[in-house]
Amino acid sequence: MSLHHFKQGSLVIFCKVVDNFGDIGICWRLARQLQQEYGLAVTLWVDDLKSFQRICPAVRIHQEVQTVEYITVRFWRDQEGIFSAGEVADIVIEFFACDIPPRYIAAMAACNPRPVWLNLEGLTAEEWVEGCHTLPSPHPRLPLTKYFFFPGFTNKTGGLLHEFSLEEKRQQFQSNALAKADFFAQLGATSTEIASFKVSLFCYPHAPVENLFDVWKTSENPITCFVPEGVAATSVETFFGGKAIAGEVKTQGALTVRILPFIPQPDYDKLLWACDFNIVRGEDSFVRAQWAGVPFVWHIYPQDENLHFKKLRAFLTKYADENDALINFFLWWNDANGAMGEEQVSCSLLWRSMSESMSKISDRATEWRKHMLENGDLAAKLIQFANAVRSAAAENKV
Repeated sequence: MSLHHFKQGSLVIFCKVVDNFGDIGICWRLARQLQQEYGLAVTLWVDDLKSFQRICPAVRIHQEVQTVEYITVRFWRDQEGIFSAGEVADIVIEFFACDIPPRYIAAMAACNPRPVWLNLEGLTAEEWVEGCHTLPSPHPRLPLTKYFFFPGFTNKTGGLLHEFSLEEKRQQFQSNALAKADFFAQLGATSTEIASFKVSLFCYPHAPVENLFDVWKTSENPITCFVPEGVAATSVETFFGGKAIAGEVKTQGALTVRILPFIPQPDYDKLLWACDFNIVRGEDSFVRAQWAGVPFVWHIYPQDENLHFKKLRAFLTKYADENDALINFFLWWNDANGAMGEEQVSCSLLWRSMSESMSKISDRATEWRKHMLENGDLAAKLIQFANAVRSAAAENKV
C-alpha cells in the first residue's frame, strides 16, 4: 500500500505541555510535516498556548480554535467535551501517554473503520525500546487497540523527526558564509561577535552555567554565547548583573552573552546550523542539534530517582564513540558524575579537553547525522505503520 494511503485524510495530535517547549516543539514540527508532506488535515490539541506562542508567534493565546499554517489548533482546556464519530480523525496520536478525553475515546470506538490510535512516546536510546516499538495495547473495555510508537536511534525504532527538505536547506545555509553572517546580523550580532567562537545555550535552570561562563571569560579567543530570553536568566543576571532581557549584551573578558527573543523554529534551526557549539535540552532541540551536525552537549530533562542518568548513559554509549572528553563534559553538565561513579573534574579542565578534541567531536557529529538519516524519518515511518494497521484491519473484516 502506498505511503500516501492516508493522503487528504485526517490526523489529530493531543499534546500536554510538561517540558515547556520540548513537548509542543515536537508536536508542532510533526503536525506541520504531516500536513505539508502528506496532505493530511491535522488538528493539534494543546493545553498551553503561551508556551506554544513562544516558538510560533502566530498563535493567539486567547483563541479556543484557530488555524495556524494550515493546522487547526484547539485549546485543550480539560477532559470534558462531547464528541461524535464524525469528529474523530483517521489517525489519533496521544503524545507521551497524555490521556485523551474519555468521550473522544468512546467516539473512536463508534467509528467504522476505527482510527489508528498511537501513543507517541518520548525519545530514549535505551535498548528495550526496540522490543516495545509498535506493540499493541488493547483497550480493557472498548473494541480499540492503541499502539506504542517510539522514536529512536536505530532502524528498529521510529527514527527521528526530519522534514524532507531539511538536509538541502541545511547544506545550502551552512555552505554560505554570507547567509550565516546575515543571519547573525539580524540577531543583532556585531562583526566581532560573528567572527568569534559562537555558542547557542538552551538549558534547564539548574545547569552549571556560571561555572562555564567563568571559564569562557578567560578564553584565549573570543566566545559569543546566544541565550534565549528566560533561559538561564538567574545565572546570567548573577554572573553579569542587571536584567537578562532580549536585546541585552553582556561582556566579561573574552565572553560576550547576547540575549535573544524566542525565535520561530526555522530560525532556531539556523542558529544551530550557524554556531560552532550548541548546548541543547529536552528532546526537540536535542534532535535538531543532531541534524545540525555541529558539536553539542545535551541537558537531559530530570526524572525521579535519577532515571534520566540511565538514559543519558544509553545515548552516550551510542553517540560519544568512546571520546572521554565529550563523555566527561556531558556528565559534568548534567551533574551525573557522582551518579555514574566518575571522579569530579573541574570545568576548566573539562572545557580545555573539549576544545582540544573539538575537531574529532565535529567529525563524529557529521558521521552521526549521516547514520541517523539512514534510519529513516519518524513521520514517514508513522504513516507507513498506520497504513499497515489499517490494511490489516480491512483484511480481517473480509
